[in-house]
Amino acid sequence: MDNFPRYTPAPDRYDHMPYARSGASGLKLPRVSLGLWHNFGDDADRRTQRDILRTAFDLGVTHFDLANNYGPPYGAAEESFGRHLAADWRPFRDELLISSKAGYDMWPGPYGDGSSRKYLVSSLDQSLARMGLEYVDIFYSHRRDPETPIDETMRALDQIVRSGKALYVGISSYNAQDTAEAARIMRELGTPLTIHQPRYSMLDRWIEEPGAHDSTDSRSLLRVLEEEGIGSIAFSPLEQGLLTDRYLDGIPADSRAGHDGRYFSERNITPERLAKVRALAPTAKERGQTIAQLAITWILRPGGVTSALVGASSAAQLRDTVTAATAPELTAEQLAAVEEALAV
Repeated sequence: MDNFPRYTPAPDRYDHMPYARSGASGLKLPRVSLGLWHNFGDDADRRTQRDILRTAFDLGVTHFDLANNYGPPYGAAEESFGRHLAADWRPFRDELLISSKAGYDMWPGPYGDGSSRKYLVSSLDQSLARMGLEYVDIFYSHRRDPETPIDETMRALDQIVRSGKALYVGISSYNAQDTAEAARIMRELGTPLTIHQPRYSMLDRWIEEPGAHDSTDSRSLLRVLEEEGIGSIAFSPLEQGLLTDRYLDGIPADSRAGHDGRYFSERNITPERLAKVRALAPTAKERGQTIAQLAITWILRPGGVTSALVGASSAAQLRDTVTAATAPELTAEQLAAVEEALAV
């Protein structure tokens, strides 16, 4: 590991960040969590990674979210996190909430993708080795695999908890119908689902819509989560940077859309979506917030989600984002103004 100065966490790191229980469990999440989807692969500067991670913990961000295939290349984010963990945080492991996932393409052959017991258990073993951990705090089925019976996937999650390799388990991007079925199976097995990680932002509100994503359940995903006592953590709450002022005057050459089209590209930046973002600016200004901070505060409104999962390309960006967790709640008038802006 690089010869970084010895790290001493901020003594006041728990004085400002609010925490919320994940559903009916006893597990508390910081209202803003840090995702390592981007900026923690082999193509990223290690000093910048270190600064982001240290800043997060100093601000009370205790939850660090990874997946087996985060990189590039696959596995690199977990390896990077493992190096920083060994250098800085071994004495503070019990203060950290570390999560990983498996469900998408990871290695060649028929056992390196999907949601089978074979893949999930093997992948978690690899993730633990990359991070140098005995267990993760949360392990997710990253997606609903239509080729694997949901019963098999849930039994694998139950096995993982009973083996001691994860303390809690969750699912990601499952629709309302599959979430309800997964919750039923896990309840019968005696290992309840603790958390769901859906995509959710001002510009992508599918979890509020009854029957969304080919679900035959008439309830919305949010309704199912509430009824089942499952917490939620929203990924892409800034719509991969669109819910900022970043793209209002064009696509910067150094932006994600400008150089990395794997997950976000010029196709996402339509005149209609930009008009909505511009219409949010007056409400953000009224509140003394940036558009990004407003978007996070909105995600965390009462009746919303347990935690907002954000990324960061710098420590300064993360500091700005985290302030949204302690901002005053949106008033009824401001909520109405947001809805009006999104209807543009």
